[in-house]
Amino acid sequence: MMEIKTDANLKAMREAGRVVARALEAVRAEAAPGVPLIELDGVVRRILTEAGATSPFLNYRPAWAPVPYPAAACLSVNDAIVHGVPDDARLADGDLLSVDCGASLDGWVGDAAVSFTVGRARPEDTRLIDTAYEALEAGIAAAVVGNRIGDIGHAVGRVCRRAGYGLPDGLGGHGVGRTMHEGPDVPNEGRPGRGVPLRHGMVIAIEPMLTGGGHDHHYTGRDGWTIRTIDGSRAAHVEHTVAITDDGPRVLTAL
Repeated sequence: MMEIKTDANLKAMREAGRVVARALEAVRAEAAPGVPLIELDGVVRRILTEAGATSPFLNYRPAWAPVPYPAAACLSVNDAIVHGVPDDARLADGDLLSVDCGASLDGWVGDAAVSFTVGRARPEDTRLIDTAYEALEAGIAAAVVGNRIGDIGHAVGRVCRRAGYGLPDGLGGHGVGRTMHEGPDVPNEGRPGRGVPLRHGMVIAIEPMLTGGGHDHHYTGRDGWTIRTIDGSRAAHVEHTVAITDDGPRVLTAL
């Protein structure tokens, strides 16, 4: 179900988005070689608690999940594309880390993700991450009144495919509002002029996920959540919650 938000709703969602941005920035600051992933999840929980927010990720269980999600953030390392479950594993120098988290505040949700290298970056990882952000910016630029969902997917997909990267089958963005996942789906590929029309008051998460090996196939790990590249190549995942407005796209999860 898709709900058109009022300007007051968008203002409230911006506050939730700021909490998400602070949490992601805090994780980036704390991520270093030797740090356990579970410790970074604790950083997210602390930021949410200080803001009076809760995690929409914690105990979330869609129909396909074997167990509820056990953490406040997804921490996906190297070949993990998305939904990485934080555990006692420690980050190593050169790891590619994608962090996805959300905040529920006063009945509204914000959702965003970042990717970055821990320690010394490999050139191929830097290119992958930079392309993911370029795709995100292209998707945001296409999120204007009068366009359609397909225009966003086309913009994202064109950047990724041009660079030779894969786009995991069935993974993409979604509507955001009172819950973390609402309509419409926002695929990372699409046909211009096709799909749901974009209207003032719609709020969507645009989230490119790129695989370095160029493959679209993936598999789910033994934890029932972590989605990994089929060939072991590294992946990047970035995301913003974006409001469609008559004045242009408004990023709600920026600092």
